[in-house]
Order: sequence, then C-alpha cells, then structure tokens
Amino acid sequence: MRARLDIAYDGTDFSGWAVQPGRRTVAGSLVSVLEQVLGADVATGLTVAGRTDAGVHATGQVAHVDLPDPVWAATGPTLLRRLAGLLPGDVRVTALTEAPAEFDARFSALFRRYVYRVTDAPWGANPLRRLDTLAWPRTLDLDRLNEAAVGLHGEHDFAAFCKRKENATTVREVTRLDWRRDASGVLEATVQADAFCQAMVRSLVGAMLVAGDGRRDTSWPAAQLTRRERSSAVTVAPAHGLTLVAVGYPESSGALAARAAATRRLRAPAS
Repeated sequence: MRARLDIAYDGTDFSGWAVQPGRRTVAGSLVSVLEQVLGADVATGLTVAGRTDAGVHATGQVAHVDLPDPVWAATGPTLLRRLAGLLPGDVRVTALTEAPAEFDARFSALFRRYVYRVTDAPWGANPLRRLDTLAWPRTLDLDRLNEAAVGLHGEHDFAAFCKRKENATTVREVTRLDWRRDASGVLEATVQADAFCQAMVRSLVGAMLVAGDGRRDTSWPAAQLTRRERSSAVTVAPAHGLTLVAVGYPESSGALAARAAATRRLRAPAS
C-alpha cells in the first residue's frame, strides 16, 4: 500500500531534503527512523513533493512511501506515535494516512505554496522567530513590493531566477505572488506555482526586495524574464526566511493519475 506522510521541519540544521552522504538531511533522518521501526528496506520509494534546499523550513511538506500490506495492518495505527518518539525534535511527521495507489507526492501535485518572512524593523527579528524571518536592513514599502510582484505572475521562462539543470525546463506558472504585513509588522510573501526550479523562490524574493526598498524600479524584477540564463544581478535571498506551507492535489484517484502522467511528460527530464 502507499502511505502519505505530511511533514514539518525546522531546516536550520539540515543540509536540505535529499539524502547526501556524510550530511544530515530530512530524508536521511526519516529513512533511518523508518528502518528502526519497520526494518531495513521495508518502507520503499520515499518520494517528496518539494526537495527543499539547505536551511529551508516546512510546515506542509508531503511525501509518500510504499509498505507491504501486512506491515501497514500491523503498524499503521501506532506508526505516527512511534515515529514521533524516535525522530529528532526538528522534524515531525504530522499525519500518516493511506493514499490511493495513484497518488504520487511529486508528480500528482497541482501546486506548491511557500511563504517568505522578512522584517524591516530597525531592531531586527523577534528572537523567537529569528530562525524563520530575514532581518532586512532597509525600510520596505509594501506597495512597491506588490507592484514588483505583478509582472512575475503567470507562465514564464524563469531561467533568470533558477539554477539550471541539464535537460530540464525552467518554464513555470506562478499562480500567486503577493505581499502582506502581519499584525506584528512582519512582511510575508506568498508564492505559489505548479512547481519551482532550484533557488527560484528565493531569487524572486531577492529581486523584489531591492525593488521594495527603492534601489531598483518596481519593473526591474519582471524585466529579468527576458534573460535565458541565470541573472548575476539577482541576489538569492537567504534560506532561513523560506517555508514550504502547502502542497495541493486533485481529490479523485483518476485525477491523481492524470495529473501524475501529465507532469511526468513535462518534468521527467528534471532530476
């Protein structure tokens, strides 16, 4: 059977999601604990919706693994609590449910949604939020940030904002990109797209921040879309301000399968 894992983690001390020899990663921690509980090679095919970079956080990450039916029948009711007892404090599986066989955490996803937090308070970030909030040294204008965001909506080739991978497309469709100030005065950028290429969200944020503080015109970020290679003028915002907050999926099994097939045709060349 296929199990869906909803996952949250503080990315501060992780070298990203993907397993890397000699490095502490989210996937590595999960695999290790699953093997402790179930035995080696029992949970197979760990697949994630979004392979976050080093230092990036998540409250709404999604992954799947495949388990033998008898193992799920025997351990399913207690597995979530057993994982909580063994996982390190900076990563948690928040839900563990049986998923349709057609569910694919990566290819069935309709969208990924991120939030980037920035404070322009002269005294910096709240000490209790310093690990997920960027302290910006200049005053930011909310209207300018949203003006800069407008031209980045829609389907574009985001090569200027991505670390290109061989044989992988950099065309993406951004379906939401907007800024707000919360009650404490912290600025939050919400960025949603069908998928993201490496460093894309942080590059978009970096481009908008220099428009928001007045050092660039608000039309400048969108003007970078004419480039067909990574723009050296775009600064990648630090990882710690970014959190993956949601991944959306179709509701029916048939729609899950159709979405996965369509996405594989488009994205399969990407690693």
